[in-house]
Amino acid sequence: MTAETLSIPGLAKPASRIALGTWAIGGAMWGGADDANAARTIDKALDLGINVIDTAPVYGFGHSEEVVGRAVEGKRDKVILATKVGLNWQGGKIFRDSRPARIEQEIEDSLRRLRTEYIDLYQVHWPDVETPLEETARALENLVKAGKVRALGVSNFSPAQMDEFSKFAPLATIQPPYNLFEREIEQDVLPAAVRNKLVVLAYGPLCRGLLSGRMTADRKFEGDDLRNHDPKFQQPRFDQYLKAVEDLKGIAEKHGKSMLALAVRWVLDRGPTIALWGARKPEQISGVEEAFGWTLDEADMKAIDTILTRDIQNPVGPEFMAPPARNRVQGQ
Repeated sequence: MTAETLSIPGLAKPASRIALGTWAIGGAMWGGADDANAARTIDKALDLGINVIDTAPVYGFGHSEEVVGRAVEGKRDKVILATKVGLNWQGGKIFRDSRPARIEQEIEDSLRRLRTEYIDLYQVHWPDVETPLEETARALENLVKAGKVRALGVSNFSPAQMDEFSKFAPLATIQPPYNLFEREIEQDVLPAAVRNKLVVLAYGPLCRGLLSGRMTADRKFEGDDLRNHDPKFQQPRFDQYLKAVEDLKGIAEKHGKSMLALAVRWVLDRGPTIALWGARKPEQISGVEEAFGWTLDEADMKAIDTILTRDIQNPVGPEFMAPPARNRVQGQ
């Protein structure tokens, strides 16, 4: 497979326009870890031409980074490693923390877990409004100067926060939630990214499996699976979203593609985007090649919008995933 690529400012090698997302590989909030399948999934992604692997310390409280580090050992020169910074946890409770001291600790922990001397793309996971962005940005710029990081990104930032960060350190990427069902960034973040020549790493392009085309109304989610708390997976909304998926399959079939390929292609056709394809088993990454080498035309885009408007009443975004500020957990 020949993967589509684009350039990320600050990185020497082109990035594949599909990245492997490893949140589920960490296990937490996804029903537990399966390291053997995770390793095979990473190997398959690399074989398919995916060279961007996106992870974070908070995914399984370090476990995802450890699994990724083991899997890419000996293949480091072929991989663009993207991880994050700026979340902390106490007793399993996650909160935002982008203080310079936290950043200094996190970079060393991530380098150790990932078994590498540098990180290609280091992203602030969520904005920490209790820490001045200047302090965060300057601490990260120091890591670039020290050779520990190649390029900087932010995730879940507003355009104003992106602009403020950029006053103190160069910004290469923005990582927001973006998929057929969660399109809030089209109002502000996506235009700002285009204007400032930032690459958009779109997380959740399959909307936590909803857009895979494989989900049914009787699907149950076990244990700590975050979909137990996602409003889209609660009735009556769940049936509405599933109806939309069934109707969207008609557009996919017109192109001879799967629903999954349609969902990812839609993201790739919306701008300077990389779609983060989350997977924890090798079979979950099957079909990546279907997303490349074609496009959705204007008539397709209009038909998609018509289906969404008709099938879904009171659509909801991904707000439920946002972690709290530091003072709400620590009582500061």
